[in-house]
Amino acid sequence: MKASSYSRHYSAFTVVELLVVIAIIGVLVGLLLPATRSANEAARRMSCSNNLKQIGLGSHDYHDAFKQLPMQLSGTYDPHSDDGGTMPPGNNRYRASALVAILPFVEAQPLWESISDPKDQDSLFAPMGPAPWTRQYEPWQTELATFRCPSDPGRGIPAHGRTNYILCLGDATHWLNTGSIRWNPDSESWSEDRQSQIGASGRGAFVPRMMTRFKDISDGTANTIMLGEIATDLGDSDRRTSGLLTAPWDTIHENPNYCKSMADPLRPNFWAQDSVAQKSMNDSFSDQRRGYRWADGAALYTSFNTILPPNREICLAGGDAGIGMLPPSSWHPGGVHVCMADGAVKFVTDTIEAGNSDSGTVIRGGEGSRAPGSRSPYGLWGALGTRAQQEKIDEF
Repeated sequence: MKASSYSRHYSAFTVVELLVVIAIIGVLVGLLLPATRSANEAARRMSCSNNLKQIGLGSHDYHDAFKQLPMQLSGTYDPHSDDGGTMPPGNNRYRASALVAILPFVEAQPLWESISDPKDQDSLFAPMGPAPWTRQYEPWQTELATFRCPSDPGRGIPAHGRTNYILCLGDATHWLNTGSIRWNPDSESWSEDRQSQIGASGRGAFVPRMMTRFKDISDGTANTIMLGEIATDLGDSDRRTSGLLTAPWDTIHENPNYCKSMADPLRPNFWAQDSVAQKSMNDSFSDQRRGYRWADGAALYTSFNTILPPNREICLAGGDAGIGMLPPSSWHPGGVHVCMADGAVKFVTDTIEAGNSDSGTVIRGGEGSRAPGSRSPYGLWGALGTRAQQEKIDEF
């Protein structure tokens, strides 16, 4: 009897079929990745908006408790301290930001207590801490999740504790580096000789070293920006975060576009390598960058103004403690979040109507659009930054 013969058939992909499957998978991945990235950014953007909302609510709670908004540039000052406030017991040089004051109102009570009243009897530092640039003081180096936008990749040193959320100073610049009072080293006392200048230029929800209240916002809290966001510096010559710090004092109030020409024409979001701006940045300390010190009330670190539209260049006179063009910025495509004085968070696009950026800022003795009390020369954007100029604000 002959054994029956049979053939066994195997099914398999051919090389061509396998390549087709791989190509289809590649196309699908290519279609899905942008959607995934977009969904991730949408989630980060919502988280950023929530953080800013919480800081806005914290500012309202502070106002409820103390009948005023937290003061920018406040704290302690010891006239007999000659170490810059960096060595114990020291003082914070009257440079604390308003973010320090609202810590108890943004669920950071333990950090506030360690700063305001150190429980450790062996603490080397006095209450309210040393100067905000003191590397040895741990609270100033602490990063709070509430103060950070998840879309911002900046992390760690040389920053002293980054923040993405800062305060609005309005649409002017004159003497807003010191505010209404200054330390007079000759008399070793605080001088109020800048009150009249600040009366003209201090047009925002916050004015350094001056008390402001919600009742001062006669334009309406829904029409006035209180807080905003910034991108922190990554050490890559980004003109939004690593600015020119040596603009002339006699020019910065006159010409908001002073630094514009120093950008790289091939990479307009970055400074040209051979520009004066780049040289000044290389000569500056590496920790003097945008958003690098949440506890420092100097404008570079925790303030912005509504002169140049969002995501334009940083341009200051007077170094890191000076003043100048300080637009908000972000890592979100197309614009930035702001928190209005009523607590509402809105998204402002880079293309918001911003008037005449060639106009000088409002100043004591100014005429026309620069006269004290005049409407902002910077259009809708400038009007949103001022608290009491009677501008008509349409929906934006």
